[in-house]
Amino acid sequence: MNFSENHNLIIVLPLLVPMLTGIICLLFWWRQKFQKGIHLVGGVLTLIASLILFYNVWENGMIVSTIGSWPVPFGIVYAADLLSATLVLLTGIVGFCVGIYALVDIDNERKKFGFFILYHFLIFGVNGAFLTGDIFNLYVWFEVMLISSFVLLALGSEKAQLEGAIKYVTINLVSSVLFLTAVGMLYGMAGSLNMADLALIVPLLEHQGLVTLIGILFIISFGIKAALFPLFFWLPASYHTPPSSVSAIFAGLLTKVGVYALLRTFSMIFIFDQDYTHEILIVLAGATMLAGIMGAFTQPDLRRLFAFLVVSHIGYLVMGIGLMTSLALTGAFFYLIHDILIKTNMFMLSGMVRRMGGSNLMSQVGGLYKARPYFALLFGVIILSLAGIPPLSGFWGKLILIKAALDEGAFGIAAVALITGFLTLYVVMKVWIDLFWKSQPVDELFKAPDEYTLLPMASKMALVTPVIILTLLSLGIGFGAEHVLALSERIASQIIDPMYYIEHVNGLSK
Repeated sequence: MNFSENHNLIIVLPLLVPMLTGIICLLFWWRQKFQKGIHLVGGVLTLIASLILFYNVWENGMIVSTIGSWPVPFGIVYAADLLSATLVLLTGIVGFCVGIYALVDIDNERKKFGFFILYHFLIFGVNGAFLTGDIFNLYVWFEVMLISSFVLLALGSEKAQLEGAIKYVTINLVSSVLFLTAVGMLYGMAGSLNMADLALIVPLLEHQGLVTLIGILFIISFGIKAALFPLFFWLPASYHTPPSSVSAIFAGLLTKVGVYALLRTFSMIFIFDQDYTHEILIVLAGATMLAGIMGAFTQPDLRRLFAFLVVSHIGYLVMGIGLMTSLALTGAFFYLIHDILIKTNMFMLSGMVRRMGGSNLMSQVGGLYKARPYFALLFGVIILSLAGIPPLSGFWGKLILIKAALDEGAFGIAAVALITGFLTLYVVMKVWIDLFWKSQPVDELFKAPDEYTLLPMASKMALVTPVIILTLLSLGIGFGAEHVLALSERIASQIIDPMYYIEHVNGLSK
């Protein structure tokens, strides 16, 4: 199998562009206007690079490249199948949109202390995690993300931010230790860290009980990063503390990297004892759905409520992994595409609510429908899609997942998914009524200036345009579901048959 230098460049471009953007911003630390320009150009070029990668993978199949010409499985491998390419494309889209939004949302002090640098290194880490074919390198990319995200979370040094950042980094360091321990044990048994190589070696190992134990360590480690029950508390304790643009990029991407890692390892490597490990994933998925939505019921703060909804809907994705059928994975991928766009959009909307209403405490906001009818409509479309109202994007993924569960006789998780969907609808409609339908509080202490009105037109456009782009994409997913379904089915077929991935990666060594 021959891979040209063009293919090598295509797969590393989504890594090189954000890395170089961050480095250039670092070199011009003291020139904020120049950094802003580089930030915008870098966002556009990262999106273009991700589009090029996706197009080539869709048209020509999987792209694989080794670093330093080391043969497989000894060298670091980057592999882009349709799953990785789609996730890199989604990263490019939300990274570009949030990057525009951040120009207004992030204050000058945070920009001065390295926001643009950290933002692009975060995108760099996310893309690296999606493209690596080496499980130790996956650990390295997790650490790149952890360092960038921790500093972004703490940037500004407000008390609430620091408290949230400490919880965030502490539990994620625990996850990293467990991950590294599991990687060391796996290497000791298999003698390889290349994921395609491990997929061939691990099923032949003598001590499969120990392999299952290592798999449990991976579930705990990746489960923490994905915010699975019961170790999800760090997410609602931290995601509401930084500026809305930081929360938006976190909600859209970071937990999805943990879900992706679960999917890769438990569809290729830990497949010997699926009746046990995947049953655990189904139980955790159901518990995550219910714990997240129950937490959302009691939240007076809009962003904290949204953070619990992020937790709850991770359960749908892990449900698909636990069922591990072609239909379940199709539903999970469909829902993943929807979820990345919607969760990013939700937190950008929360920032606009704070500017228009003066607060994210829902008791202090009201009457926005009368003041902002078009914004009320936009907000309504997004939260109804989140709740899964047909024919919006959230409906189709849930429908396919529930059907997959019923086909497998998994009536318990199907019931939990249905209940969570109805409870989500109740929660988001209550949010809409509180923010838009009820009267504005009459107490003068609760009244705050409408910051949005005071913004210049260019700043308003920078806030609204990304929200509209993601909303249109979400509507396109719902009303053009057949196209997204075709993509999801193709991804599912590649994951169900891991030999597709294995043969393409190992083809480099022939």
